[in-house]
Amino acid sequence: MKHLLNGALGLTLLAGMASGASAATVMRCSHQLPPAHHIAKVVDRWAAEVEKLSGGELDVQVFGADSLVGARENIVATAKGDIECAFSLNFQWGKTLPIMNVTVAPFAFGDLDIWRQWPESEAAAFLEQKLLEKGVKNVVWMFQTNTSVFTSNGKPLVAPEDFKGLKMRGLTPPFDAALAALGATPTAMPGSEVYQALATGVIDGAITDVAAAVSRKYYEVQDAFTVVPVLSAYLHGYLNPRFYDSLSDTSKAALKQAGLEAAQWAVEASAEAGAEGPEQLREKGVTVHVATPEEIAALQAVMRPAFDKAFGEADEDSQKLLDLLGQM
Repeated sequence: MKHLLNGALGLTLLAGMASGASAATVMRCSHQLPPAHHIAKVVDRWAAEVEKLSGGELDVQVFGADSLVGARENIVATAKGDIECAFSLNFQWGKTLPIMNVTVAPFAFGDLDIWRQWPESEAAAFLEQKLLEKGVKNVVWMFQTNTSVFTSNGKPLVAPEDFKGLKMRGLTPPFDAALAALGATPTAMPGSEVYQALATGVIDGAITDVAAAVSRKYYEVQDAFTVVPVLSAYLHGYLNPRFYDSLSDTSKAALKQAGLEAAQWAVEASAEAGAEGPEQLREKGVTVHVATPEEIAALQAVMRPAFDKAFGEADEDSQKLLDLLGQM
């Protein structure tokens, strides 16, 4: 597994390797996470496992930190066949496949057992079929967080009224509706753009997982963090379907087995990172407030109804997914 951060250099190297190692099928995988992120490390481990289980048939090349394709282009680039493989956060599907965002329902998916069972669940199979209909073949689910932080300057965001008038990083239209219900003005953007937006005042605060707040160094541009189990997010890896279909049964089996293993690695890595994150932030000299059950209830009372309405209670696919999740 080759971990490549420079897109131009990587493509140059690729050309050379293609002529010298034609026996292995090159699989370029793009993602947006910085190298220090705990899930970026799981992606690297997954890539190495795919290579091992395929017996060297696959040469998995990982391009992190938006170095091959930008976060906004990963899905389209993979579906078109410009690259073989990419990873996206679930909320990056936006309006293309909004049911991917069910796990950002405020305070609804904090139980890690859901994520341990997820890869072989009917709910995951349902989403995998929907993803295939949108042009990508899903091969791995990586739970990223159920421990989030609201970031701000001056004081922690604790009560609903604290959000009034703030420009906040948004995620998806339904979650943004929940932020708007608090009185904030949300602007959706990928994690790679948030630091600069905070530093320049484009936004006043952000929502991210606690580990990302550390790895992306938000503490350099924000001084108050509220730890709150407001959402669950996951990274998922997918291939161009034509590329996948061209692979041998051995390579396909390797992808399946490595995907199942990596899903469990991600749960454990995320649980560890979530537990360590608050103290790591405190060590940077910022204010860290862990929301109390009463504070969580007050936020949930405002955010959840707005999310449910925006998510689409009458949408057939959304309701089916919610029903399948309820069976887990």
